[in-house]
Amino acid sequence: MKQTRRKFTASFKAQVALEAIKNKKTLAELSHQFDVNPVLISKWKTEFLENMGVVFEKDKSISDNLDSPEIEKLYAQIGQLKVENDFLKKSCKKLGI
Repeated sequence: MKQTRRKFTASFKAQVALEAIKNKKTLAELSHQFDVNPVLISKWKTEFLENMGVVFEKDKSISDNLDSPEIEKLYAQIGQLKVENDFLKKSCKKLGI
């Protein structure tokens, strides 16, 4: 049987990183508790510490969410134009143009 890689959610990674930051347990203990390699835990901890300032920045995702319906409309329009373009290409080939 081929074994696939495990994929961890962002919330799980954050939980493990927070436990590592607390320094109440060693990496080996955390590794055993969460069934994750200690190297991964230290990597997640470092990444968490580097990016924790992002939490306090102004929320740019709110502006992204406002644009989302407009973006969806534009993608729908692109799809419609592509279908029409393909239809016209086929029609032109049939007519010999």
